[in-house]
Amino acid sequence: MIKAHETWFSVRWADMDANGHMKNTAYLDYCHDSRMLYFKENGFPMEEFARRRIGPVVAVDELSYFRELRLYEDITVRLLCAGLSKDRAWFIFINEFVAPDGKTAARVKSRICWFDLAARKITPPPDALGDLVEKVARTGDFAIMENGRPKGGAA
Repeated sequence: MIKAHETWFSVRWADMDANGHMKNTAYLDYCHDSRMLYFKENGFPMEEFARRRIGPVVAVDELSYFRELRLYEDITVRLLCAGLSKDRAWFIFINEFVAPDGKTAARVKSRICWFDLAARKITPPPDALGDLVEKVARTGDFAIMENGRPKGGAA
């Protein structure tokens, strides 16, 4: 079994909301960083995205919260894959936010496509990039996607 990619962060002052816990937009920011750090650490840095004129576009983000994250807590963000289309143009990444006590604090499910920045349309990725998505550890409910959605599903 492939181990989930993990990135460590410390919840910053700018991540907090008026209720004293991490705000929803901060979760999305950490998801973006987690994904792009995975690609960078595996040989596909931002410069390569720019050179090839391709980028990820998030079509849907679904956030589920289980417990609060607070200022300066050290958190782990796990990256998993829950779906991939046959042409690899669409995929679903899951980011799990793990609190210092080891419990899952939140989960973000993101439906993403690769976007050709010159043609301005959804496109299958270069093989090197598609291979990296295929190498992400899969969730137990991983599904092959059709038309940007899991087969038989609405997510």
